[in-house]
Amino acid sequence: MSDIYSQNLERTPANYQPLTPLTLLERAASVYPSRIAIIYEGQKYSYSEFYIRCRKLASFLSINGIGRGDTVSVMLANTPSMLEAHYAVPMCGGVLHAINTRLDASAIAFQLDHAESKMLIADTSFSSIVSEATTTMTGKPIIIDYNDKELQHAYPQIGEYDYEEALQSGDEAFDWLMPKDEWDAISVNYTSGTTGTPKGVVYDHRGAYLLAQGNIVTASIKKHAVYLWTLPMFHCNGWCFPWSISVVGGIHVCLREVRAEAIWQLLNQHKVTHLCGAPIVMSTIIDAEEEVKQTLEEPVEFFTAAAPPPEKLLTDMHNAGFNVTHLYGLTEVYGPAVINDWHSEWSELPNASQATLKARQGVRYHALEGLDVFNSEKMEPVPRNGKTIGEVMFRGNIVMKGYLKNASATRDAMKDGWFHSGDLGVVYPDGYIQLKDRLKDIIISGGENISSIEIEEVLYKHSYVSAVAVVAAPHEKWGETPCAFVELKTGCRLSSSELREWCKQYLAGFKLPNLFVFGPIDKTSTGKVQKVQLRAKASEIAKGQSAK
Repeated sequence: MSDIYSQNLERTPANYQPLTPLTLLERAASVYPSRIAIIYEGQKYSYSEFYIRCRKLASFLSINGIGRGDTVSVMLANTPSMLEAHYAVPMCGGVLHAINTRLDASAIAFQLDHAESKMLIADTSFSSIVSEATTTMTGKPIIIDYNDKELQHAYPQIGEYDYEEALQSGDEAFDWLMPKDEWDAISVNYTSGTTGTPKGVVYDHRGAYLLAQGNIVTASIKKHAVYLWTLPMFHCNGWCFPWSISVVGGIHVCLREVRAEAIWQLLNQHKVTHLCGAPIVMSTIIDAEEEVKQTLEEPVEFFTAAAPPPEKLLTDMHNAGFNVTHLYGLTEVYGPAVINDWHSEWSELPNASQATLKARQGVRYHALEGLDVFNSEKMEPVPRNGKTIGEVMFRGNIVMKGYLKNASATRDAMKDGWFHSGDLGVVYPDGYIQLKDRLKDIIISGGENISSIEIEEVLYKHSYVSAVAVVAAPHEKWGETPCAFVELKTGCRLSSSELREWCKQYLAGFKLPNLFVFGPIDKTSTGKVQKVQLRAKASEIAKGQSAK
């Protein structure tokens, strides 16, 4: 028998091209040129127009010095410009850096410096904080102003170029660049960081392509779906949905702000089929005034991550016409990589049993090769009994390339051939996993990660504070919010409002502690803070307050 591997079958342009999500838009524009791709207020773009605008922007970026490996940052809301950046920046070889628009100036400046951003496309509504951030930077990027025509208020221009003028100066026939290798970087997204310093998580073209396709398969998204943008596109590149929707020739319905009235209006107006978001988005929808709500013509698929939604919220969403699916992932795995894949027979169970099953994070995406819970010391899978706790680990093509300029953190995260999530969980006999705790005490509030250590460092700066420990406390609206346990120095007095004002000087609004508890902090005999006990106390206090 001949050995097929000895036949010298070669990789050629005829049988191999690097995987990249850029080809998804090119195909959609070729197959569905006149079909609507983007709707935003009074604006509509067909796939042909969408593709041309992306090529023009890529051309402008290329003419102005952006090439392979150069970082282009964007500070944009969920507007058409944000979708265009997801294609145009990598089309000229650049790396997209989408900034969390809720961050303070110092955090924005850090990211721009660390990513070595050469250009920044910024919505003019963020001009004030962008100006503040860039004045403290080591090197200032070229700024392009995006003037949102749908805004009623005019904001100051701080950039060297206007977005639309820049785009129109580009070449619509620009011969955009395929990646030299599918391992080339396509974007960098910053985590909140467990020590207060964000890490730059680098994605590659291959992973982005696979998750973009994986979203379609895992979520059973049909051709020409209508996707409403309630998930921030700055969050893990919108879970790769800016690229996914091109796979099915679907419609992006852009939404600048998550507002109940606008969501309900758009759901029926455009026959929305899918949307994503944290539980806070569901609460926004359900808590709307009765006159705002509408009867949905068809069931709408809602994908949520972060803390499992309360049973009542799930029931209310179901009664309102939404089918809720729970996802789980991290920035390091391109967003969602685990899905609570629902079995039809589970729908026959009592509501309480269904809620218990829905609280589980689930099983791996089709695009993920490995998911398990390990005893991290022995690197052995834990028993599948739903009780034994271990660390959740990932392996496969939708795991990040690594952390930008942080080789040691990358090695630690990838040791033993698995990505170590830092999350603790259990595995049930059917293979579904459920999170039980977080190794590094990240607080997930409204879908955003908050570092407990970052808040602790701010509180420690106050001269009256002797010791501090920050943990997550449950919150009806946000899922979780920070709770700060504070020991004051002898003879010193502080109120919760005074400490909250102190924190406002250093932290973004969503990171501010919602609760302050003054008194001795529980420690072990070796002096380590007992955060498990503190979390239990915070939970009791939060429940007590909500009951009043």
